[in-house]
Amino acid sequence: MAEKKNAREKSMNIGVPAETRPGETRVAATPETVKKLVAAKHSVLVQPGAGAGASLPDTDFQAAGAVIATSAADVYARAELILKVRPPQSAELGMLRRDQVLVGMLNRFDAEGLAAIARTGATAFALEAAPRISRAQSLDVLSSQANLGGYKAVMVAANHFGKIFPMLMTAAGTIKAARVVVMGVGVAGLQAIATAKRLGAVVEATDVRPETKEQVESLGAKFIEVPLTDAEKELAKGQGGYAREMGEDYRKRQAALVAERIKTADIVITTALIPGRRAPVLVSEDMVKTMKPGSVIVDMAAEQGGNCPLTEADKVVVKHGVTLVGHTNFPAMVAADASALYARNLLDFVKLIADKEGRLAINMEDEIVAACLMARGGELVKKP
Repeated sequence: MAEKKNAREKSMNIGVPAETRPGETRVAATPETVKKLVAAKHSVLVQPGAGAGASLPDTDFQAAGAVIATSAADVYARAELILKVRPPQSAELGMLRRDQVLVGMLNRFDAEGLAAIARTGATAFALEAAPRISRAQSLDVLSSQANLGGYKAVMVAANHFGKIFPMLMTAAGTIKAARVVVMGVGVAGLQAIATAKRLGAVVEATDVRPETKEQVESLGAKFIEVPLTDAEKELAKGQGGYAREMGEDYRKRQAALVAERIKTADIVITTALIPGRRAPVLVSEDMVKTMKPGSVIVDMAAEQGGNCPLTEADKVVVKHGVTLVGHTNFPAMVAADASALYARNLLDFVKLIADKEGRLAINMEDEIVAACLMARGGELVKKP
């Protein structure tokens, strides 16, 4: 019995507070991951209602071995490790302690937000900063969430589009298939292409990275290819799976080519982002004016300024007869699956900062741990 007690004393107390950001329905742990954390000798404390937005009742967490806290303050007061989806808001910052570890998607390019976390003295890890290496694939939060976001973006577009996606032949005549253009072929873009194809649309896609052509065509879509100079080919390779910002001459050629495709498109889904920078403008107001009435643009870059200047963050607006969707959190619209994947990402990271007995053990020689560390001892470790 004493042996069991000692093992329990060595384990981490892990806290899972409810997310406070408006519209955030995801949760950082699920009954599945709680069960595995408890099996690894950790204690898990969950705030009441933390999983409600993801259809995960408190009773499911309890059945998995978690303890339901009395409040958010109770979670922060008792936990050694705090698992979050989004960065802590002002009220939560006041509850963070110097001896705590915070793990979540902390927006590594938000200098002000990271500085606020650093001032609490807590040790903070931003999972989106994990290096793009094979060993880090299982905790790649950007990919897991973008994948679901790309799927949901197409479903949202279908909901706002006044026609069906597939070609339909009936006794009353034939309905043509919807034409979809996807701009930006990262994880979200590829999932958007696959989803639109499954729904029966004719899909075209474009990206500054020429190597994405094969991926696009493997999904049955047509690649809108902008001819590149030798210098542009080198720049277009990007870094860490992201595109780089291209020169003015390239942007003009791309705009001219894409403008022709957009005229005939029913739906345009834009996903282009440059880490730490304002999203590049891909669809100008003049292009929007050429689109057919009833067309839809889903701007997945709305949170970083949008790929279309007419997009309004967190709003759905109609301009020049075109519906522009500016939702900034598509994964939260499929919270159950998004939470399941994100919680597994977190679980794999927790394994990197815990020893075999379940004690906190931050190994700065581990390249994943070192890359994700944002703040420690009251100081920022990396400048955003």
